[in-house]
Amino acid sequence: MPFRRIAILGLGLIGSSLARAVRARLPDVALVGFDRDPAVVTRVAELGLVDILSPSAAAAARGAELVVLATPLGTFAELAQAIAPALEPDAVVSDVGSAKQAVIEAVAPCLPAHAHLVPAHPVAGTEQSGPDAGFEDLFQGRWAILTPPPGTPPMAVERVRRLWEAVGATVEVMDARHHDLVLAITSHLPHLIAYSIVGTASDLESVTKAEVIKYSAGGFRDFTRIAASDPTMWRDVFLMNREAVLEMLARFSEDLAALQRAIRWGDGETLFRRFAASRAIRRAIVEAGQDTAAPDFGRRR
Repeated sequence: MPFRRIAILGLGLIGSSLARAVRARLPDVALVGFDRDPAVVTRVAELGLVDILSPSAAAAARGAELVVLATPLGTFAELAQAIAPALEPDAVVSDVGSAKQAVIEAVAPCLPAHAHLVPAHPVAGTEQSGPDAGFEDLFQGRWAILTPPPGTPPMAVERVRRLWEAVGATVEVMDARHHDLVLAITSHLPHLIAYSIVGTASDLESVTKAEVIKYSAGGFRDFTRIAASDPTMWRDVFLMNREAVLEMLARFSEDLAALQRAIRWGDGETLFRRFAASRAIRRAIVEAGQDTAAPDFGRRR
């Protein structure tokens, strides 16, 4: 076992999935949970996801070898300040957020010298939220990216690596700023575009007399799935990773303008070349095991 006692602060989709996965694959690990939402606490107790539900973040962290922050990014600094006095010697603090440099800047200054920060990002999830949305195989075959700050003891990093491998993930260690650039284009920008397109369609809905929803079985429907993601979490992601997102958004805007020109001037060759390259990317994602080639994305009709 990489850890004998783990505290999970925040028991939504990712936190509850981690609890389920640890329960199934590391049954001897003691699980402690904390969530600020009384309704979530009640439901977690009903589901039996953790051994102990603590009344505060500090109480949950006391005695834990690993504390995982699984709340929106904007809460991390406050949580880190709350748990700092309760952390044991050599305790590891980690997280599941999708912006990493912001985690280092928010959490590291709050921690005592005897604790170690190993930020982590399991690249997995759905548009659902809450403890009922979690499932134990969420991380199976997915990536978990670790971004330890310089000077982090190798053993602390190794322990977090072993945990994510135990719940089915493939682990990679990466510089935090590089992670934020990569995820800005692969995750954050697609969500921003989805929110924008769905918002535009919503504005048009009254004009088209419900046809936007009626005929949404095509690409628009898949945008709405992404845009259904937790608004609090994604608000914090964009604010915490603003520099990388703005950089990728500028690049995307340039490419979109190029496509706009191609359409205006009837440049079919440019359109075909771009669409063919995009199709190859899709095939590569499926071949890498990061999605299914099943019709309709494997969705049950």
